[in-house]
Amino acid sequence: MPICVDRRWPVLLLVLLSTACGAAEESTAPEPASVSTPYGAVSLPFVLHQIPDAPVYYIVGKSGVPDAVNEGHTSNAGFVVTEEGVVVFDALGTPALGYRLLQRIREVTDQPVRMVVVSHYHADHIYGLQAFREHAGAPTVLAQRRTLDYVGGSTVSQGEDAERRLAQRREALFPWVDEHTYIVAPDRVFDRETSFELGGVRFQVKHLGPAHAPGDAILLVEEYGVLFSGDVIYGGRVPFLDSPDTDSEHWLEGLEYIAGLKGQLRYIIPGHGELAEDAQQAVTATRDYILYVREVMAAAVRDLVPFEEAYRDADWSRYQHLPAFDASNRGNAYRIYLEEEARSF
Repeated sequence: MPICVDRRWPVLLLVLLSTACGAAEESTAPEPASVSTPYGAVSLPFVLHQIPDAPVYYIVGKSGVPDAVNEGHTSNAGFVVTEEGVVVFDALGTPALGYRLLQRIREVTDQPVRMVVVSHYHADHIYGLQAFREHAGAPTVLAQRRTLDYVGGSTVSQGEDAERRLAQRREALFPWVDEHTYIVAPDRVFDRETSFELGGVRFQVKHLGPAHAPGDAILLVEEYGVLFSGDVIYGGRVPFLDSPDTDSEHWLEGLEYIAGLKGQLRYIIPGHGELAEDAQQAVTATRDYILYVREVMAAAVRDLVPFEEAYRDADWSRYQHLPAFDASNRGNAYRIYLEEEARSF
């Protein structure tokens, strides 16, 4: 089980570290009702988790569409501490959340943040980069090459119009996203894969897109058996397929690649949802959902069944209890229906 760390309470922490993680979670003192940041106060709990016996930490977002209730905190992020600096994976969905992540890093170490690896350029993973640019010494931002178009507002790279999305979030997530919020471009890009070493720890980054998005990238920290999967894997919730640039077939190929890493993986930190301590189960859960939606919608297209009828008659009982089912499942099914229609011509 992961270790749950809250360094806002150093005296209590000494006691908690001698207990099991479950007990620590129950006993951890509550955070202040609101934590100030230069980008607006964050009122939601912001619990830092640690991988057992490894300097690898992560934050888990809420389930749902980013809104004023969840303050845009719907995705996961994490970081790895080395003797020469910190490597961060994703930066969360508002500058305020990015700043809270930076605060958590500072509670663990005073080592500088050297690199931020971005899984893909969607708003819920990148708006926090602004906080790192302005308050962490502008660390290098690394992403797959196809993310470059996003900064200009193109739908070519990531399946959402960046400027339109920013305008929407300035309304939905005000004051955490406002007229001063901007998109930080990657400083360094790669094509198929890249690797680097920091403080004796080797980091491997690989492009698995187009899948959820064309620029999907994963980060393997082999020394600790940890994979940051981005949105290629969802933990215990319905994946999001409803984008014109989602490529479900290639997504499945990416999942097979991750399945092939089974001997190297102890944990998977997904882009959304809970930590996976069973890597194969995490892969299987995301893969089986995609396969089922494809199977149902392909049969409907083959038999000339209208989407509304096909969706109504499908058996969703395996998934309707999962977080994000109500928000995402219908859109996912329709997107795959359109994909299967295009494939049939």
